[in-house]
Amino acid sequence: MTDAALASDAAPANPFMPKGAFAEKVTEVQHYTDRLFRFRITRPQSLRFRSGEFVMIGLPNSERPVLRAYSIASPSWDEELEFFSIKVPNGPLTEHLQKIKVGDTIIMKPKATGTLVNDALIQGKRLFCFSTGTGFAPFASLIRDPETYEKFEQVYVTHTCRQRDELKYSADTVHNTLNDPLVGEVAQGHLHYFPSTTREETQHMGRITELIESGAFYEAMKISPLDPETDRIMICGSMEFMKDIRRIVDALGFKEGSNSEPATYVVERAFVG
Repeated sequence: MTDAALASDAAPANPFMPKGAFAEKVTEVQHYTDRLFRFRITRPQSLRFRSGEFVMIGLPNSERPVLRAYSIASPSWDEELEFFSIKVPNGPLTEHLQKIKVGDTIIMKPKATGTLVNDALIQGKRLFCFSTGTGFAPFASLIRDPETYEKFEQVYVTHTCRQRDELKYSADTVHNTLNDPLVGEVAQGHLHYFPSTTREETQHMGRITELIESGAFYEAMKISPLDPETDRIMICGSMEFMKDIRRIVDALGFKEGSNSEPATYVVERAFVG
């Protein structure tokens, strides 16, 4: 075990470090737009999580650090942790988080949880992951987990943003997944990506909810409509988006599930972005 690994499990003495929290180091930062960026941090040796779960993270910059729920965008097997974040002007956390550099410290609570996990869905043939904005983060984790392809024959992941540049993280993640030495072989032919924009003109224009209701989504992907008998759904994004798409899937006969009672669709209630 390296000195760095040992350090990641033992938070250094810091007056702003919450009791029991991990102190992790930033290893990589990439900015996509003036609204979106991703970063990677060291992973505590003791952390265990299921792909799709979230943790509470923050910065050691005040007596009572602001902590927010962030989906872990890396899969459960990754040696580091990846996060995909929005930049909110004057946001209690993101105003400062967007300025992090390699080597900076991130506070992380030790417990991972969430409903966007394979265990919260009953067996099905097709998995649909519908997301907007940084709601793609948990799906970045799930599509890189071999277990997802063991449970579902086909995986469809959508990502809707305002501008083309805001889709780069999801496009890069899907591309890298299909070419990954660990999961690329099982993902090839089974992972399908559908990006759309609402402001800048691209190949697919419109909110995913509108494209589903009009049938344009099915036509573009050359697939049959959503069917609760064979399909399972995960939803993550803005409150407005989740309200609209839940209305659609509820009307189609899908039933919301949870970790304790798996069903045909799940949403991440802790997430808004």
